[in-house]
Amino acid sequence: MLMLVFSCSKEKVKPDQHFPAIMEIPEGFPEVQHPEGNAFTLTRWELGKRLFYDPVMSIDSSISCASCHLPNLAFSDSRAFSPGVEQRPGKRNAPTLANVAYHPYYTREGGVPTLEMQVLVPIQEHNEFDFNIVLLAERLLQDTSYVLQSQEAYGRNPDPFVITRSLACFERSLLSGNSKYDAYLREQESMTADEIAGMDLFFSERTACSHCHGGFNFTNYAIENNGLYESYSDPGKARLTNEEADIGKFKVPSLRNIAVTAPYMHDGSLASLEAVITHYNEGGQLHPNKSELIQPLQLSEKEQRQLVLFLNTLTDELFISNPTFKKDN
Repeated sequence: MLMLVFSCSKEKVKPDQHFPAIMEIPEGFPEVQHPEGNAFTLTRWELGKRLFYDPVMSIDSSISCASCHLPNLAFSDSRAFSPGVEQRPGKRNAPTLANVAYHPYYTREGGVPTLEMQVLVPIQEHNEFDFNIVLLAERLLQDTSYVLQSQEAYGRNPDPFVITRSLACFERSLLSGNSKYDAYLREQESMTADEIAGMDLFFSERTACSHCHGGFNFTNYAIENNGLYESYSDPGKARLTNEEADIGKFKVPSLRNIAVTAPYMHDGSLASLEAVITHYNEGGQLHPNKSELIQPLQLSEKEQRQLVLFLNTLTDELFISNPTFKKDN
C-alpha cells in the first residue's frame, strides 16, 4: 500500500519541462548543504510540503505556513503584518522564503541557528500559530495518512523531529536564481539601457548597494541598522542581547524577487521600491546605531528610476509561477 501511495505522489510532483526540477541548483549558486539526519528525499519533501500548506499547524486549524508565505509572492506576503490565529496582528513583515537554504541564521534578528529550528518560532508565537509542537505531533498521530508518510520519510511516527525536519526539507527546495538579470549574465537575454544603468549604479561605490546586497543571493546576511527610524518600537537584535548597540538592527534581506515582496522593511512600513530608494537616497534617519554605509546618495530622479528598473530584473518568473511548489501539485 505504501508503494502505491507514494508512486502516485511522485507523479503529482513531476515538474513541468519548463520549470527547474526539485533541488536543481541555479547556475552560479553553491550546492545546498543538508544537515546530518535530514538529507533530501522526495518523501521528506512531500511531507514537508503537505505540512506547509496544512492549517493543522495552528491551534485552531485556521492558518498554515502558506497563509503568510504565498508562492506567487516569492513565499512572502503583501501585507505589512500577516494576521495569526483569531486575526491577531502580526509583529513583523513576513520575509521571502526564496533561497532560505543558504541563510546562516533565521528570523529578522538572526536569533535562530538552523532552518529546522525556525519553524518552532511561528508554532509557539501567540500572534502566529499559538500552538505547541508536542501537541501538534499528537494531533498528527490521529491521522493515519500522516503516520504513513512520516514512517516512509523518516522511519518514525509524527513527532517534533519529523515536523521540523520535513518542513525544512521542503523549504530548502525553494531555490530562485533564474531572473532576467541571471539570464543577462548568461547571455541568454538582453536588458534595456536603463536597466543596465541601474545595474551599474547598484554595483558602484557611489551607492555601495552591493556592500550589503552582494553575492549570488544579493545579501551579506549581516545584522544592521539602516536608519529607518530615530526611535524603534521593535528593538531588533537588542531583543536577544539587551544591548543598546543592537537596537534597530535586523538581518539584511535578499533582494531577489524584491519587486513582488512589497511592502518593505521589518515592519512593512515602506510600500514601494520607489519609497525604499528615496529612503536610502536621503541617507536615512539619525540613529546612533545606523550603519556607516547609509549616507545621502544625491541620485537624480532618473537614476532612482533606473535603480528600480534594475531591481525589477531580479524577479524570477519561473520560481513564482512554478506549479511544483503550489498546494495542488
